[in-house]
Amino acid sequence: MEGFKGFLKRKNIVISARRYGIDALGAMAQGLFCSLLIGTILDTLGDQLGLAFLVQVGAYASAMSGAAMAIAIGYALQAPPLVLFSLVTVGYAANELGSTTLDGGKGAGGPLAVLFIAVIAAELGKAVSKETKIDILVTPMVTILSGVALSAWWAPAIGTAASAVGEFVEWATVLQPFWMGILVSVVIGVALTLPISSAAICAAIGLTGLAGGAAVAGCCANMVGFAVLSFRENRWGGLVSQGLGTSMLQMGNIVKNPRIWLPAILTSAVTGPLATCLFHFEMNDPSGGVAAGMGTCGMVGPIGVYAGWVNDVAMGVKDAVTALDWTAMALLCFILPAVLTWLFGLFFRRIGWIREGDLTLE
Repeated sequence: MEGFKGFLKRKNIVISARRYGIDALGAMAQGLFCSLLIGTILDTLGDQLGLAFLVQVGAYASAMSGAAMAIAIGYALQAPPLVLFSLVTVGYAANELGSTTLDGGKGAGGPLAVLFIAVIAAELGKAVSKETKIDILVTPMVTILSGVALSAWWAPAIGTAASAVGEFVEWATVLQPFWMGILVSVVIGVALTLPISSAAICAAIGLTGLAGGAAVAGCCANMVGFAVLSFRENRWGGLVSQGLGTSMLQMGNIVKNPRIWLPAILTSAVTGPLATCLFHFEMNDPSGGVAAGMGTCGMVGPIGVYAGWVNDVAMGVKDAVTALDWTAMALLCFILPAVLTWLFGLFFRRIGWIREGDLTLE
């Protein structure tokens, strides 16, 4: 047993929830952002501006999403070069096969399949790396064969399961828009601020429609909310870094005083059901839901909502983008998160639950 532990240590194979559930998942989200999400944004801009070049670039970027996610995961797992480069094939296969279901239909499990399979393939590749004199052949072969074999074996089932979960969440949101609006908004908003990837979660289950709209509302409540709530401590730099960057910057302060999270959580509990019940705010971005978990990070959430509107109009599902649509976006993504979080924060400051300096960023 000690020999096996020593082998894992020598190979830098760390089997832990943090390594796989935080490091790998967070890196996967960055790979997804740099491929599928950017591709969707460029495609939408190109389509709206009549620039065929941007549309083409967007298509290229989106097509590389599986490879980008797998490489990002390998990088997070500190894979050696031969393993890292071999993950291109693994990511492509896992994403492609995870995007189908067991009966050959369209699945939503591409990103989730990449996460599971790329982790295993990377660790197997690391295990054999530099163990033989023909490492240049053995390491890529083990990484690619194990990854593609697992993709063929598991990915369609993962795609089926992810689609079922996404469809259930969307069905439950349509059936119970008030309670599910609260649940989805709060949970995804919390995931956005935690050191895990809300974008990867939304992409993994294909969170779109009303549920996707509630997720957008929850993420914006956390990002814009923390930016405004901490303005007195962090001023304009904090407003930009949290409002357009990430509310995850507050995790250190949340650990010290969890009560500082209450204003943003309560705001998401308000804006979520407003999105589902009053405004029927939907996220139908062509990227399959990843933008639902991004909030105002680089304005990806609002851009994803707009891309969904454009896509729905093109498909004949929606007649046109209306003034009510823009009003809903302004209220749910910017105005209400800012105003409500500030008001809740004012209350908690007055009762002493939030003290001066509790929200100061290092």
